[in-house]
Amino acid sequence: MPDIVVVGSLNVDVVVPLDELPAAGQTVLSAADHSRAGGGKGANQAVAAARLGRSVAMVGAVGDDAEGQWLTGLLAAEGVDTAAVLRAPRPTGQAIVLVTADGDSTIAVSSGANMWLAPEHLRPYADLIGDAAAVLLQQEVDAAVVAATVAAARGLVVVNPAPARPIDPGTLARVDVLVPNRGELAALAGAGAGPAAAGPSEDVAGLAAMARSLGTRGPVVVTLGVDGALVVTADREHLVPAEPVDAVDATGAGDTFCAALADALLDGAAIDDAARWASRAAAVTVTRPGAMASAPRRAEVLAVG
Repeated sequence: MPDIVVVGSLNVDVVVPLDELPAAGQTVLSAADHSRAGGGKGANQAVAAARLGRSVAMVGAVGDDAEGQWLTGLLAAEGVDTAAVLRAPRPTGQAIVLVTADGDSTIAVSSGANMWLAPEHLRPYADLIGDAAAVLLQQEVDAAVVAATVAAARGLVVVNPAPARPIDPGTLARVDVLVPNRGELAALAGAGAGPAAAGPSEDVAGLAAMARSLGTRGPVVVTLGVDGALVVTADREHLVPAEPVDAVDATGAGDTFCAALADALLDGAAIDDAARWASRAAAVTVTRPGAMASAPRRAEVLAVG
C-alpha cells in the first residue's frame, strides 16, 4: 500500500506572467509567453510527496481528452500511482494562473472533471484510502467527496481547506491536522475575511482562538506566508518562522507545505518540527516558477538553512 493517498483535483495550469495583476475591469498585457503546466491542488500535493520520497497514489478524475492523458502521464513520470484517476464525461480541469515577477498570483479555475467526482466513485478504492498511512485532501472537489474520504480513512487525515468553504462539523471532528491559511481559517470560523489582510503584527491569540473553535481532533497549522506558520494545539500555540528566500512564484507553496507536513508526521516528527520541515520545503518552492514543477526533492529541502 502507498504511504500517502491524495484525493483531490487535477488541472492543467495555463500560466500568464504579468508585471502587475489586473484590477476589476482592467486588461493587462504581457510581453512574456504563457505556458502550460500540470496543476490542481491534489496533483501538486501528490507530486510534492513523491519527490520527498514517499510512495503515493492519486484518486481523482480527468476528462476523457488529450489533456487528461497528458496530466496522468506527468504524475506517472513522477512515480505517482494513477490507477485510481478516473476518466470523466467532463473536460479536464483548467486553471488560469496570473503571476507577477515578485511572486503574487491570482488563479481562476474551471473545475470540469474534478467536480464530476462523487462519493460512489470512491467505493472501489475504499481499501486504498482506508489502508493508507496518510490521506491528503483539499477542497477543489465536491464537499461530499471530502466527507466520504475522511470517513473512510483510518490513517492520518490531513485536510487543506482550500479554496475556502464550510466543512461539516462531523467531518472536521475526524480531521487529524487541518492546514488553512489566514483567510480560510477565518471563513471556516465564520469570522469573515479580515485576518487574510493582516500583517506581521497579527493577533496570534485571535488566530489560535479561531483554530480551536473548529473542533478538529488534532492540531491546526495556519500558514501565514512570509510570516511563517502558526501551530495551534488544544493548549498552546507556536509560531514557526518562514525561511528567508527571494520569492519568484508563490503558486504551489501551500501544496508543498501540506505534503511535507504529512511526510514529516509519518516519520514520527512532533507537529512543531513537522511544520518547520514543511516551511523549509515551501521555501524552496517559492524560489522558482510553477506549481507542480516547483516542488522540491528531499535533498533540496535538507540543504535549506
